[in-house]
Amino acid sequence: MKTLQDIENQIIRLTTSIEVNYPELYATLDENPITIPTNAHPDMTVSIMEDYLESLKQILKQYTKTHNKQ
Repeated sequence: MKTLQDIENQIIRLTTSIEVNYPELYATLDENPITIPTNAHPDMTVSIMEDYLESLKQILKQYTKTHNKQ
């Protein structure tokens, strides 16, 4: 089973990769409604962070399908 730290490290690596390779996509990540918690003090569980990591992967996958990087 993955730990919260493992998932956080994967998120950091993925967002860093997006920042470096797709800066135009990175600029929109903080505006994505999926990244905004709905309550003031959200619990960061393994499940929630895995969902967030998966959402980042899907955003990147969709972006690379529609924007060919030259």
